[in-house]
Amino acid sequence: MEKNIIGQIILEQKKIFNRDINIIPREIPKNIVNSPKIIVITGVRRSGKSTLLRQLSKNYTQFNYINFEDERLIDFTYHDFNTLLEVFLGLHPKSKIFFFDEIQEIKGWEKFVRRLFTEGYKLYVTGSNATLLSSEIATSITGRNLKIELYPFSFKEYLSYHNTSIKKIFTTKEKAMISKQSTDYIQFGGFPEILQSKDFEELNQIYQDIIIKDLLVRRKIRDSKDFRELSLFLLSNISKKISYNNLKELLEFSNTSKVKNYVDFLCEAYIFFTITRYDTSLKKQMVNKKKVYAIDTGIVNAVSFQFSENKGRLLENAVFLELKRRYKDIYYFEDKNECDFIIKSGRTITQTIQVADSLSDPQTRNREIEGLLSAMDFFGLKKGCIITSDTEEQLIKENKQITIIPFWKWSLESRDM
Repeated sequence: MEKNIIGQIILEQKKIFNRDINIIPREIPKNIVNSPKIIVITGVRRSGKSTLLRQLSKNYTQFNYINFEDERLIDFTYHDFNTLLEVFLGLHPKSKIFFFDEIQEIKGWEKFVRRLFTEGYKLYVTGSNATLLSSEIATSITGRNLKIELYPFSFKEYLSYHNTSIKKIFTTKEKAMISKQSTDYIQFGGFPEILQSKDFEELNQIYQDIIIKDLLVRRKIRDSKDFRELSLFLLSNISKKISYNNLKELLEFSNTSKVKNYVDFLCEAYIFFTITRYDTSLKKQMVNKKKVYAIDTGIVNAVSFQFSENKGRLLENAVFLELKRRYKDIYYFEDKNECDFIIKSGRTITQTIQVADSLSDPQTRNREIEGLLSAMDFFGLKKGCIITSDTEEQLIKENKQITIIPFWKWSLESRDM
């Protein structure tokens, strides 16, 4: 590409990037700016990665920025990186800070980034595909990067957007208000641009963009009908157990490998996550059924088929997303009874968590408590937690402490809760 064209694009992008907008601070590690490593920010499309770069840019008086998703850069290749560097050095000769947005669009980017890193530049890169970035990182910049996964807004960030004060003690009126906000949050999800519009059509468009741009086009998937049907089925069955073989039979796929590949692609684009049943045998973990969760409860409501039990499954999905922000090792437990989530830290299971929309029905209450106690017994834990929509209670069962807590309160409290 011609140097003057690249320069024009950079100047126009920088002008937009520097616009004065209201930025909600994201919950990210505090050591990012001072880290000597390449900062790699990944996450689903439209989760706010570019805005996070704006947040980080406030730490610098001068910096260089480019977004490779600009259609004017469609002819940009690996061979143009040095020209890009010349333009940046001409604009800001003293700046050693670079922000590269959606860099996975350019094949071979990691070699250029590694060179800049070796020369002493501070680098931030973003991308929308977990495996694509991971594979490139593994081969070229392993050990030199700090990876951050950015999700749509947490409930805490959602409250910050709506200027709701977060305190240790709330009045009855404040509790009622925040409870209502948590209901809205689960209904519309946490995508930044949806917080104000609350528009399901806009949510559906975000979903379609991910399916088309990040998957069908990039992965060159020919059977778009099969792919879309599988994704829709998963969205309509969040928090349920799935197996590749069952999906093959239900959706009439030709083989289970095709199902597995498609599920992997959907997870790579951050639309879905899966967790496995806990087992000390890794082999058994691999063959056991998985539970599936979506990136955003708003997308589930906007796109999927609606069922009467959706409310409880949406709450479970919201809890999973909050756990995903906090912890790496999340499983479900199943023996005689089932427990929705167990958290593993190192080699130790540290938490057992059950999720239920309501405990007003005695049969449901007993089932949820028994499932939690079963997991606590198995892992030798004295404390457990049941997260609900609105119930708050402390129980002692079989010399074990069970905390029943509303989602809104749990999501604002300690990360060890």
